[in-house]
Amino acid sequence: MTDDENSRDNHEQLRICEALLFASDRPLSSIAIAEQLTEGSDVEAILLNLQKKYQNCGVNLVQVAGKWMFQTAADLAFLLRKEEEKERKLSRAAVETLSIIAYHQPVTRAEIEDIRGVGLSKGTLDVLMEATWIKPLGRRRTLGRPMTYGTTEDFLVHFGLNSVKDLPGLAELKAAGFLDNVNTSRLNFLSDIEPDEEQPDLPMDDDESSSEEQVIS
Repeated sequence: MTDDENSRDNHEQLRICEALLFASDRPLSSIAIAEQLTEGSDVEAILLNLQKKYQNCGVNLVQVAGKWMFQTAADLAFLLRKEEEKERKLSRAAVETLSIIAYHQPVTRAEIEDIRGVGLSKGTLDVLMEATWIKPLGRRRTLGRPMTYGTTEDFLVHFGLNSVKDLPGLAELKAAGFLDNVNTSRLNFLSDIEPDEEQPDLPMDDDESSSEEQVIS
């Protein structure tokens, strides 16, 4: 294949990648994209070229939850923020609970209540489950085998995070207004609640997962 043919082929693969990402309503993994490209295509190089192409545009190509998607440029996000806040206005209890789960996962209901200092109503978890921002992760190998909870891929996508390691610090959350009117002194962001390493959480089987969803809903 000549240099011109190579150039045309690379451009065509970039166009295919671009079309796939624009048409998808979910982030796409490199593997999923590669399956639609010519065999042997360097999908990572194509994605990086596409990311560079859109870096100064109204939408940017970003990596979230280990996958790729187009999203509104950060400096234009304010144009959509009002609509987003109207659609999903979290209560103070839900904000505190989501923050605790995000920073301490996997975490049980009892541990959430211990960190917040107050009881946790069933409705609070309902809201976060319905938003698909949290999910049951499995049962703790302790007395009573309590269910543990963690965040989902939808949570990462909504907040534009590639992983939970990219979560902002407390000061950044307050500056962004995410913790407005919340008594953050009750949130212990530095503690590290984890299951016993010698007794890992028990994953749920399909029947238990269905049962858990029915109980929560």
